[in-house]
Amino acid sequence: MTVPGTERSHAPDLSRVLSAFSSRAEEPPGPIQLLTPEGTLVHHPDDTPGYDPLRLRAFYRDMVMARSIDTEATALQRQGELGLWPPLAGQEAAQIGSAHALRADDYAFPSYREHGVAWCRGVDPVDVVRLYRGVTNGGWDPREKNFHLYTLVVGSHALHATGYAMGLAKRGSGAAAIAYFGDGATSEGDVAEAFTFAAVHDAPVVFFCQNNQWAISEPVERQLRGPLYRRAAGFGFPGVQVDGNDVLAVHAVTEAALEHARTGNGPFFIEASTYRMGAHTTSDDPTRYRRAAELDEWRAKDPIDRVRTHLAEAGHATQEFFDDVATEGAELALRIRRQVRTMPDPDRTEVFGHVYADGHPLVDEERAQFAAYQASFADQEVK
Repeated sequence: MTVPGTERSHAPDLSRVLSAFSSRAEEPPGPIQLLTPEGTLVHHPDDTPGYDPLRLRAFYRDMVMARSIDTEATALQRQGELGLWPPLAGQEAAQIGSAHALRADDYAFPSYREHGVAWCRGVDPVDVVRLYRGVTNGGWDPREKNFHLYTLVVGSHALHATGYAMGLAKRGSGAAAIAYFGDGATSEGDVAEAFTFAAVHDAPVVFFCQNNQWAISEPVERQLRGPLYRRAAGFGFPGVQVDGNDVLAVHAVTEAALEHARTGNGPFFIEASTYRMGAHTTSDDPTRYRRAAELDEWRAKDPIDRVRTHLAEAGHATQEFFDDVATEGAELALRIRRQVRTMPDPDRTEVFGHVYADGHPLVDEERAQFAAYQASFADQEVK
């Protein structure tokens, strides 16, 4: 499990990252890309920001682990073990690449699909699925991992990230915050308000949008008139669009954006153009609103396949490495399954203990009423 620390080399300069793709660094032609869907580097390795075979192998491993978590959790939901699950399949590069760019003292604010980021921050995936089984209201200590609890209210956590970043700046901590959300969240007023506050206060926050092309059943073209990343300019801070299925490009851009924020230059917006291969959540049926041909087109851009192809063709990984990673992923999935199926249900009255920090007579009364209601079923004969 990889938890990026502060010991790695200095982040690449933002202008250098952008100039690798265009002679006009301020306006790259299309999404920034370092590794094509065919697994070919866009530039020579010496001219590719952040290129390191060892790092690429770590990216590959963590993307496979993220997909293993996602595949197993989806199966568990279909078998009635989880109440709901928001799949991440197809978005592994956006999550793993950006998470590896974070320092240990940076703070991440996820929405509800950032299972790959959670993995990289050291959150046990069992604690993530515990939330969707309905046996906890959180699942992990956000202060321990510098990884906030999942937020199901779309877009609201962008404001939380901005406020936290303002606090970081006031304390002079030198760290940054990052907020993850989807394209649909950018239509929410909370996100626009976060952009405003972040800009006027020069908050060290990176807004990371995983544009997976669909806000549930609403296509991205129904939400905006131009590229998402250009919205940042209207609020007075920079934004770029990156190939969200290219883990190498995502990492380079996020690392540069975080350094931009940490060094007092204010917020930054990243639009990672990717694709949600599965359903919005397991309660959704994507076949009702999108074409099979669209899915096939994006499957050819699979983020894991392109890294595997490059590692193999460049001679940076052996078949033994790929087999070991696959085995590790299978073992992780089995552990999740075993622990979920033996997970005890919480005491039903426990929810009353999380309303106030201290006791409250009205809550005590409601707890007693609920306990009495539950006890009323004990004497009924089961037929």
